[in-house]
Amino acid sequence: MAVKLNKKAFDHAKELIKDSKFVLDSRDDWSEHAPSTQDQNKFLDRKGSAEYSAWFLGIDDEHPEGQKGHYKFPYGDFKRIHRCAVISAESRASQYDYDDIRRALGDLLQQLDEH
Repeated sequence: MAVKLNKKAFDHAKELIKDSKFVLDSRDDWSEHAPSTQDQNKFLDRKGSAEYSAWFLGIDDEHPEGQKGHYKFPYGDFKRIHRCAVISAESRASQYDYDDIRRALGDLLQQLDEH
């Protein structure tokens, strides 16, 4: 799997933090706060893959652009960045040795924790 950092999403996440559009939730809250498959499909259908991709820090080039499998490491609920999502994604990125994504997530977590 060739997964790389989605710089557009990283910039989007930093803007959300700058605009105070974040939730400082607990580490284990992501399972409850993550958008459902139905919510993801609705967002993708309404907004298209360009806006959808802005909510995922990883891009998997083994899947075609526009397919949900192309996008990895979600960090929010399509409205706000969630601290719990960043922590969860950082752990997964570390587990799979996606160092550029892990570093980006660490940077986001640090910015969130400064608030």
